[in-house]
Amino acid sequence: MDKYRIDSHKYSFHPEHSSTVLKYLRSPKDPEASNNYRLQHPLYIEVSPVGACNHRCTFCAVDYIGYKSIFMPVEEYKRSLESMKGKGCRSIMFAGEGEPLLHPEINKFVRVTHENGIDVSFTTNAVKLGASFVENSLKYTSWIKVSFNGGDQETYAKIHRTKERDFDIVSENIRTAVSYRNKHKLSCAIGLQCLLLPDNADSIESLCKHAKKLGVDYVVIKPYSQHEFSETRIYKDVDYAEYIDLGERLKAYNDDSFEVVFRINTIKNWLKQNEGRYCKCLATPSTWAYWMADGSVYTCSAYLLDERFKIGNITEKDFDGIWTSDKRIENSNFVLNELNISECRVNCRMNEVNLYLDSIHNSTVPHMNFI
Repeated sequence: MDKYRIDSHKYSFHPEHSSTVLKYLRSPKDPEASNNYRLQHPLYIEVSPVGACNHRCTFCAVDYIGYKSIFMPVEEYKRSLESMKGKGCRSIMFAGEGEPLLHPEINKFVRVTHENGIDVSFTTNAVKLGASFVENSLKYTSWIKVSFNGGDQETYAKIHRTKERDFDIVSENIRTAVSYRNKHKLSCAIGLQCLLLPDNADSIESLCKHAKKLGVDYVVIKPYSQHEFSETRIYKDVDYAEYIDLGERLKAYNDDSFEVVFRINTIKNWLKQNEGRYCKCLATPSTWAYWMADGSVYTCSAYLLDERFKIGNITEKDFDGIWTSDKRIENSNFVLNELNISECRVNCRMNEVNLYLDSIHNSTVPHMNFI
């Protein structure tokens, strides 16, 4: 199961990208390897078109940023996309420190991204997943993952810190999107994602039943990961050992058209914490990047507002100019040579990619040349 490899990674399907990264890691002083590394854009970028959010989730990792009412100018975004053509970027996920669907021009963001040959996806609370978006943008979107953290109105409202009616609003929005997708035979995958917390553990099975009724493709159940900068600390010491058996029970909901992705690998990594972890982050700043709503470009979403990871702003310079700059190479050297990854989140977004790169770059398999 897990046909979307949500509990793993898909970097292995892009050997041309990883080859450039690995050649640089092995020979950083080689002029050709260094130049190719500088010029190659990240495969994946997270973009926050909006700083504001209409929910105040109890687990929010970016509460320290303050939910500022900042809206990225679509023309600045478009200018940067046009500088990126043919340089390695394959996907953009709209999510971020705010709720992306609050942007009044979100359909323009989707269309211009698609027109530049880049795949589109969303992580959203879906309160604003209305008819305009469904009719104009669903056809250009690869997947939508809805943050849905309770199996009933009361639990949902408590965790999202919103009114109970949002449970029904979001549910109806999802039904409408699924119906439109099916009617028009679109390929957009639609799923739910839920952080497994002590506050919602008893409602997880209800959530899975509800998800099946909505007609979504999957529901993801994943562990919480404490962000070092977050103001919230209430889930910092959750013990996931007691939830391991839940994954087996949830398999009962799987069928040919629906899957519960219980992120057992991620939970096991959480339980081990930093035990046996790779020593350096090899994925940053080469495989991904993050654009804040104000246009600031960071090489890692776990270090937003940390000047060590800020390499520019798309309102001042297009993305190609930022990514190929000395500032980005300086960040690369810092990450490879100075960053103490014990400062990083356990189960960061690039954890599985790092495990993959580390297994190649630091391989100790005997007789590895006898393929």
